[in-house]
Amino acid sequence: MKHCPSVKKCGACSYIHTDYQEQLKMKREEIRKLYPKENVEPVTGMKDPYHYRHKIYASFYMDKTKKIRAGLYEESTHKTVNSEMCLIQHSKANLILKTVCETAGKLHIPVYDEKTGRGTLRHAYLRISHDNGDVLLVIVIGSKDLPSSKTFVSMLREKHPEIKTVVLNYNNAYTSMILGKRDRVIYGKGVIFDKIAGITFGISAHSFYQVNPEQTEKMYAAALKMAKLKDTDIVLDACCGIGTISLLAAQKAKKVIGVEINPAAVKDAVNNAKLNHITNAEFIADDAENMIRNSDIRPDVVFLDPPRSGLSESFLNTLGKKAPERIVYISCYPPTQAENINILKKYGYRIRKIVPFDNFPFTRHVETVVLLSRVK
Repeated sequence: MKHCPSVKKCGACSYIHTDYQEQLKMKREEIRKLYPKENVEPVTGMKDPYHYRHKIYASFYMDKTKKIRAGLYEESTHKTVNSEMCLIQHSKANLILKTVCETAGKLHIPVYDEKTGRGTLRHAYLRISHDNGDVLLVIVIGSKDLPSSKTFVSMLREKHPEIKTVVLNYNNAYTSMILGKRDRVIYGKGVIFDKIAGITFGISAHSFYQVNPEQTEKMYAAALKMAKLKDTDIVLDACCGIGTISLLAAQKAKKVIGVEINPAAVKDAVNNAKLNHITNAEFIADDAENMIRNSDIRPDVVFLDPPRSGLSESFLNTLGKKAPERIVYISCYPPTQAENINILKKYGYRIRKIVPFDNFPFTRHVETVVLLSRVK
């Protein structure tokens, strides 16, 4: 078991000093409390639970010795804790963050001050491809531009040639949001590529993509197995994002319709379909409830993978009336998932399988896949 010196200040990894097998048991018990009358399978864990995060955020600050550091906010505060040696961040990301700080110091790039609104260097955001190790680096600045940007990128890539693209993001708003709305690519194409089960996905600065690719592949494989897709099935993927589940399902189903309220994500999904030569997947930029209410579609299988807040009661009522044969509900916040499922039960759905996945080792969080089918 590894020791984290920042655990009390950071607050992110409340189980960092708990035996990993014990963590899995504790998470299973939490899911059992939500479904006391159902069988909850053991939590699918990782062989090596350290350094699993391939999506990393960091904030820059000046330490007591006036050196630039990268860190995370303390729980419920804007005080920064050094995260350059974080035990759950990808080890490559830790090294890159350290180099970013050293390079900014050599070039005298000032750190952004939230209180005064002055300075430049505010946040960093990294995505690392599990497939090939390529890195997308987003530098969030609070000023109009990044001084010596070409030299900055050149010095970074000299130490880390795996950085394939660098994006400047502009955010001088007084907000807890990391990314602003405006981007500018200053090196590369602004995108890297990763694979899940042989399907290639392009990842840009604003793409939603799971943080733990190793567990994600296991989780999606289980979800597809539960769905028991046939070549005659029409599939609806609500909250489809950049089309991850949609394109995996399209290999087995007759047709997949992915719905996503974010137009940029839909654009990514369409590009990903073309990239993989998949022609039986259609993507629609719309509110999922609005789409299914005003459409004649009657899906055989529905995939749900909403944000932590879950799905609205009106959406669930609309979906229940469409009466799909099977619903596979993936959730990163099981309490809202359980609430949503109680609404679907009014339409004759029953839980057939509950499989938790530890996508977030050392934290209290767990991802859960639940299969629902209609009682005939």
